[in-house]
Amino acid sequence: MLDYLALGILVFAVVTVFYGVIVIHDIPYAIAEKRQHPHSDAIHVAGWISLLTLHVLWPFLWIWATLYRPDRGWGFSKQSSQASVQTDQLEMQISALVARLEALESRAGDDAPAVEGGV
Repeated sequence: MLDYLALGILVFAVVTVFYGVIVIHDIPYAIAEKRQHPHSDAIHVAGWISLLTLHVLWPFLWIWATLYRPDRGWGFSKQSSQASVQTDQLEMQISALVARLEALESRAGDDAPAVEGGV
């Protein structure tokens, strides 16, 4: 009787681990689907290939899936409106500081006595 119980527990454990590994390897694909990733099918296939390569690819798939976001894409080509407003403000501050620096330099140049010769 205990032999059958042990066999049942062993079969249950093997099946649970098998399906657990499959579910874990589908996490990058689920992330890609949620974020409407343009390469979600490739991520899904690479997840299955990762099972055959002893899970070496899996961390890279996770990174690949999380890089894309629907609101900003890959994050390299578009700036959010808040970032562009902040950039415009910084550019205005820099131009104001340059104008003040030039005014101070011209004023200091007028007030400084001419020094003849070297040190």
